[in-house]
Parts: sequence; structure tokens; C-alpha cells
Amino acid sequence: MRFALALASAVVVTGLVAVPAQAAAAGQIRVDQIGYGSTESKQAYLLAPTAADATFTVVDSSGRSVLTGKVGASRGGWNAGYAAVQPIDFSKVTRKGTYRIKVGAATSPSFKIDDVDDLYTPLAAKNVQFFQAQRDGANVIPGLLNRKPSHLTDRSAYVYDTPVFKGEGGDEVAEPLKRIGGPVDVEGGWFDAGDFVKFTHATSYSLAELLYAQRVDSNPALDAETKFGLKWLDKAWDSKNKTLIAQVGIGTGSEEHGFVGDHDVWRLPEADDKLNVKPGDLEYFIKHRPVFRAAKPGEKISPNLAGRVSAAFALAAQVEAKRNPALACKYLEEAASVFALAKTTDVGELVTAFPHAYYPEDSWADDLEFGATQLALAGKALGDRRAAGWATAATHWAKEYLASGDADTLNLYNTSALAHADLVRVLRAGGVRNAEVTEAQLVGDLKRQLQHGADASATSPFRTAVDVTQFDAAPRSFGYVATAKLYRGLTGDRTFDAFGTQQRDFTLGSNAWGTTLMIGVGSTFPNCPQHQAANLSGDLNGGRKVLVGAVVNGPNGADLFSDLGEMPAGSDPCTKDYTKQFDSATSVFADDLRSWPSSEPAIDFTSMASLAFTLTAQG
Repeated sequence: MRFALALASAVVVTGLVAVPAQAAAAGQIRVDQIGYGSTESKQAYLLAPTAADATFTVVDSSGRSVLTGKVGASRGGWNAGYAAVQPIDFSKVTRKGTYRIKVGAATSPSFKIDDVDDLYTPLAAKNVQFFQAQRDGANVIPGLLNRKPSHLTDRSAYVYDTPVFKGEGGDEVAEPLKRIGGPVDVEGGWFDAGDFVKFTHATSYSLAELLYAQRVDSNPALDAETKFGLKWLDKAWDSKNKTLIAQVGIGTGSEEHGFVGDHDVWRLPEADDKLNVKPGDLEYFIKHRPVFRAAKPGEKISPNLAGRVSAAFALAAQVEAKRNPALACKYLEEAASVFALAKTTDVGELVTAFPHAYYPEDSWADDLEFGATQLALAGKALGDRRAAGWATAATHWAKEYLASGDADTLNLYNTSALAHADLVRVLRAGGVRNAEVTEAQLVGDLKRQLQHGADASATSPFRTAVDVTQFDAAPRSFGYVATAKLYRGLTGDRTFDAFGTQQRDFTLGSNAWGTTLMIGVGSTFPNCPQHQAANLSGDLNGGRKVLVGAVVNGPNGADLFSDLGEMPAGSDPCTKDYTKQFDSATSVFADDLRSWPSSEPAIDFTSMASLAFTLTAQG
């Protein structure tokens, strides 16, 4: 969850927004710090004080020149100190090896040219390491951060009524929490982000993406991690009583009502189990975390949740269909029972988190298309006669989504690209009765999503499709990478190949700040993520003990960085200055512990990257 810490002891001070640099000593060369596939288009950027008619040289690991050429014309300025961003096209270099690019006195970080499988399969494996670090409960993996079991009291947690919050978009509760049920077992699962709250909305989305990737290219670590996630999702969905848990824990506490929330205390997660508290104590809900349901038992469930939860279970059924048919059938029934309870009339505000403002989703037909499509594929794999009906339902929800005019692209709030790509597979297999959409419509919408990004990138100096003044720059970029691969896989059309590569390059260092947006990857990566376990147990200077594989938000709007407050009480202060001269008047990337708008990692960011890397590695 992208949250601002509301520590009671915080004092607001001058924020991190810097005046754009007025001068720059030398140009900077930005590259994808991991590298480029041998046959991919290859583009770097010269970030310069003024546009120059300059020559670039690509040199190999021995310093030998392998390509020389002219730097392209400026695509526009970035800030007052860097008035030119000039492309460097070195696509002619195809031989495997390690290289650098030189322009005058400027030299790029080293990067590789290799087979895409060798470059990007290891990155997807690093993403799994982040999920391992996010584990809650008894079955943690110590890993580089020496994680320990945590929140064992979740094995016997109590259910509370839907909380009421103060003001429009506020996160402070307006009324005391009211216990209405329990105990229930919600031990395990993944922390959502840098905090310790668990959300079914984000978990099911991330789990579905990991299973999607696993279906493409499985490995033991990914297999173990999806099983871990499924075990918790199976707890969150009580098929017997038709009850779905939406959230474990509460973000912000209430001074008025006498308790603190998860975001109010900076600590290691295992510290919560050591608290000696009773009802009414200030930290009671830190140890005995409240559980909130998506709906009352047996009642219809918010359709976005019903869609993505059913998709995750149905994808699991597909993965297990051949190796463990009995388990696959169990997952299929879980998926079917959740999907059947989707609320599709008088929907109202979607359930994502409490408060809704944490994850303000308003799209749901895409989630139902996603869920129905995965049910159809799982049903067919298992010989279930309901498969045809689910396929028809998928085309219905696809039609509803297309008619909605939703212009979004693949990210936490829109799963249509994943749904469309697999629904095309279902239609091509034949036997869909009364289909309400055509293959051409689905492929056309995938193309529309990519063209939307390509059009936006044409006005960006770094050819970035995402708006770097808005949230989720990194995961949305990875969403374009994945969508480009899915589109080409369906059509054979390579129109968007270079575009997809450029969006991946942006996340891996080919951006104004010259940093990757994935921890532990590249020559420069975030050192100060807003993540409690990484801050208190890890290295703060890019050492070995870092949150490997975590994807952070990335750059964001400059106005969000003006009042970040002091370092959280109890934290190890951490801030780095290397990014400041590259901030613009409108966009900032701050490698700073307080910088929740740019440096907080999340499971949905990282699962999107894992899927993008997995698809990229297929060539």
C-alpha cells in the first residue's frame, strides 16, 4: 500500500523537492543497466547541459571500440541543468559481451548484450526473492534480511465490522472498531508493501500474475512461493460459509479512540508478537490485528475481488492440472464458488482496502473477464462441463469492459490485457457458444492499449509511456512490457517490440536519474526503500543485505515531496543525494526512507515486473 506514515511524533519539516539544477558539470549517459537482447533494438540517452553535435563510441570489456556513430538530435530538455536529451542508437551491436558507451568525457555504466533468456530469467528469480522477504506467519524464509516468524496471533484473529473513516479519502477511523466475529485463521500470506498489512485485493492480483508467469516458465522457487500465497488465499476465502476476508490489520490508528495502527509504529514484524497487551491498550491492534470481511457471509462480493480471486485459483488449477489433478479440482471449485458470488448489479464503491482511498479502483468488468477466462481454461484442462459456460461468460464481461470506455492499461487496477490475451486463446480453440466478442475486438483493444502508450512516449525525452508525475510509474511501465509481449505472441506483429523494450529500459536505468527501479539490480539502485524490515535489518549503502528483487514506485509528482516529515521514530535514517540534480520542476525520484511516493516497494509492483521479465525471456 502506498501510504504516508502518520507517526504521532512526526514533525513536518522542509521536504525533498529541490530547485532544478542550474548547471551540470558534464553529460550523463543512461542505459539499461542489465542489458539488451542481441536482436533487440538498443537505445541509450545522453543527458546534456546543451544539445551537441557529438559522437558516441561503444567499447567492449577490453576497451576496444566496436561501434562509432553520431548522437541523435535532442528530444527536449529535462530540467534547467540538463537542457537536452539525445538518443544513442547502437542496435547494430549484436555480439554477446559486456559494453560501455562513451561520449566525450562521459561514460555509461556497463551493460551486457546477450540472449534475453540469460538476461531476464535471473531478474524474475530475484522478484521471487522479494516475495520471500514479504512472507508473514510461521513459514518465513530468513533470507538476506534474517526474517523471523511474525504475527502468529493471526492464527486466532477476530473479525470486525467495516470501519468508518473521517472525511473524504481520510484514513483515520471515525468510530471505535466493533468486533463481530471470529476467531479466524489468517496466519501467513504476504505483507503488501513496506508496512505489515495484508490485502486480498493486492494478494490475489500478484498471485495471479505469478501463476501466469509460472504457467509460462516454472521453477522450484516460484512454485514454492505461489503455493505459499495460495495457502493464505485459501484461508481468506471460506467456501463453506461463503465469506471472503478483505484485509488483515489497520493502517492508521486513532488518538480519539485510543489505539495505534500499523503505520504508526516503526518496528520489525516479529516485535508485534512480543507485546503484552489487553483490549483497550494503545497497541492492542498491533498484536491482535483486526480482520475485515469483503461482505457478510453468503452475500454478494465486490466484483473486482470476485474476479481476481477466482482468476488466481483457476490459474492454480491450470498449473496443477497434470501433476496433481485432485488439487487442481479443489482450486477449480474454490474459483467457481467465488466467481458465482460476484455482485454485478448496484455495485457501488468497490472493495479494495479499508479505506478505499488506499487503492481507489473503479473498474471491475475486466476482473470478471479475467476470472471467467481462467475458469474456462482450467475447466477445459480438467474436462469440466462448465468450461463452455465460463467461456461464454468471459465474452460477456469482455463486451461489457469494451463498452465501458475504460482507457487504462495493465496495472493493479486493470487486468484486461491478461484477460484478453487468454480469451483469444479460448476463442481460437473453438466451441464457445453465443460469444459476445470477437478475437479481432480483443486483439484490437490490446493494440489500443499499446498505441496509447506509444503515443504518450512520443512526447517524452526518454520515450517513457508513463506519466512520471503520477503514481505507479514502474509497474505501469512493466505492464506495457508484458502487454507488448502478449500482443506479439498472439499476432506475430512486431510493431510494438521496440516500444516495449524502451519501457523496460526506463525501469532499469535508462531514465533521468540513472537508477534502476528494482533493488539489488544494476550498478545504481534504491538504497533507502520505505520498508521497515529492510531499513532495520538490511544494509543502507547498497551492500549484500538488501531487499533484492523489490520494485519501487519510481518517480512521482514533485508536489508530493514537499512535506515528508522527519525520519520515522525508531528507524535508521537513510537518504541519498545522487538523484537530486536530476529532478525536474514537476517530477522527483527521491532515494529516501521517508519517500513513500517514490521509494516504497509493493507486491503488485514486483509481480508485474516478474511477469514482464518472464515473457521477455521467452524471446
